[in-house]
Amino acid sequence: MLLAVVAVGGAMGFRSLLEGLGQFYYLPLVPAVVVTALLARRPATALAIALSIAVNMILLPRESLADALTNAALFAGVTWLIAEICWGFRALDSRTRDLTRQLAAKDAMLNTALASVPVVTLEANGDIRRLNPAAADLFALTEKAARGRPFIELAPGFDINAIVGSGAPGGPLEAKDGHWTGLRPDGATFPLSIQYGIVPGSTGGELIALCLTDLSRWHAADAQARELHAQLNKVWRLNSLGEMAATLAHELNQPLSAAATYLHASQMDMERAGPLGDSALRTTALAKGQLLRAGQIIRRMRELLSPEARRLNSERASSMVEDLGPILTMIGSSKGVTIRLDMEAGDDRVQAERIQFQQAMVNLTRNAVEAVGDHTAPEVVIIGRVLSDTHYSISVEDNGPGIAEDQIDRIFQPMTTTKSGGMGLGLSVTRTIVESHGGRLQVSRSALGGAAFSFTLNREPSVENA
Repeated sequence: MLLAVVAVGGAMGFRSLLEGLGQFYYLPLVPAVVVTALLARRPATALAIALSIAVNMILLPRESLADALTNAALFAGVTWLIAEICWGFRALDSRTRDLTRQLAAKDAMLNTALASVPVVTLEANGDIRRLNPAAADLFALTEKAARGRPFIELAPGFDINAIVGSGAPGGPLEAKDGHWTGLRPDGATFPLSIQYGIVPGSTGGELIALCLTDLSRWHAADAQARELHAQLNKVWRLNSLGEMAATLAHELNQPLSAAATYLHASQMDMERAGPLGDSALRTTALAKGQLLRAGQIIRRMRELLSPEARRLNSERASSMVEDLGPILTMIGSSKGVTIRLDMEAGDDRVQAERIQFQQAMVNLTRNAVEAVGDHTAPEVVIIGRVLSDTHYSISVEDNGPGIAEDQIDRIFQPMTTTKSGGMGLGLSVTRTIVESHGGRLQVSRSALGGAAFSFTLNREPSVENA
């Protein structure tokens, strides 16, 4: 409001200076309204218009009241229209400033993203026009050394015509063997994926922007996952063999013992027969010896494959589970299940045989994933917690249907399975592994609503308690 008063006062002072040149009415007061409209809101502008009319009518005589009112109305209408234009310019200026700030922020974000992603810009003929620092580091080149070179020299097999002739504005560029191969000046190669886009050039024509991804780490992780998976499968087969050997030893010992007893009774009968039974007695003794030898072979094989013979090492529970990340991802992705890890990593050093423990975790996780495969919102979580100074707890939980009460005692028995084509050894082998670590595999109801398979590992004594 003060601005309106000051502006009108200044305009009246200016008009008084012009009095010697002629008779002025409202014209010198127009700038007062414009200044108020540019710097203030509508109420102040309305006040400036009202003050201008009032001062003008008080200080300057008019021919008639109608003349005064007509000129006042014209002044009010014209200046209000000018004020609306001023307010429109102010709004447009504010909007322009906001858009400028937004564009600057987006430009900064885009530059930040592109600074970390290798990007190469090509001419229509496939020659390199420019490459950003990330791309220069990827190919171990400077931009000056790369500019003007055909991109095919850096990515053998690259065909610019496949892009130009496709008619597509952009997308992934497929290679014949699944990925492209990048080539550095020292002859080193690396796997590469390429995304392309066609952009207009600053001087006319079109440029081709390539977004590159180095697949070396992904391939290395995939190879490591396959190797670990192969190792775990091998250990699983050995454990299965041990489980089967234990079962066969138990089942075969009874008939072998019975056959040996029968042969011993036959020997006694033959001894009473005198010299006539000597020949049959010798043959029976040989058969009895072979039965006893078969029993010894079975016991030795059982001892050879017994898990109790394994040596436990000091390991971190969280590290052993986290190393299974690639395999757990593959297991989950086959059923569309995300496996979540919730491991308490502080002071989690335990006594374990790493490969055997990981095989047990893979078995339990695979069972959990298969249990929730048909669930609308499948969930599997691996939880690790410190229970006490001597024990660390591991559990695999899901939100599947759970385990029926009448099945809990049977699911750990060898050769027991509810899966078509299953061998019934998974949980049996897992229980054997857990027991070889001094623990006990248990099943209960999970907080998620499904099953929870849990066991404990012996913690490694800390330095303070050692």
